[in-house]
Amino acid sequence: MTVPAPLTRAQWLLLLLLTFDAVLLALLELFFLPLRVGPLDVVPLPVMALVGAVTTPWLVLTTAKLVRPGLSFVPLLVWVIVVFGVGLLGPGGDLVLVQDWRSLLLLGASALPAALVLGGGLGRASARGSAHG
Repeated sequence: MTVPAPLTRAQWLLLLLLTFDAVLLALLELFFLPLRVGPLDVVPLPVMALVGAVTTPWLVLTTAKLVRPGLSFVPLLVWVIVVFGVGLLGPGGDLVLVQDWRSLLLLGASALPAALVLGGGLGRASARGSAHG
C-alpha cells in the first residue's frame, strides 16, 4: 500500500475553493427552493433541484480530477452538512428546508448523482492503486 504524496499549496487552495463553492451552492439551493411562480405564486418551481443536480456532481468530479480522487467526498460532505444544518436549524431558528416534495427532490437530485460520481471516482482510484501495487 502506497501513501499518497502530501497536497501541494495549489491543491489545498483548489480544495478550499471547491469546498467554499459547495457551501455557497447549498445555501443558494436552500434559500431559493421555495420559489413559486404564477399569478398568485401558487405553482412551485423547484429549479434549484436542477441546479443541484448539475453542480454537486460537478464539484465531486472536479475535486477528483484537480485535487485527488480520495478527497472527492469533501464537497459532497460539506454540501450535505450545510443543507441539513442550515435547512433544519436555519438562521434565527427558521426552518429553511421546506417540508414537502421539493426537499426530497433537492436531496435526491443533488446528493444521489454526486454519490454515484464519488463512488465511480473512488472505484477507479482503487483499481489504479491495486494495479500499481
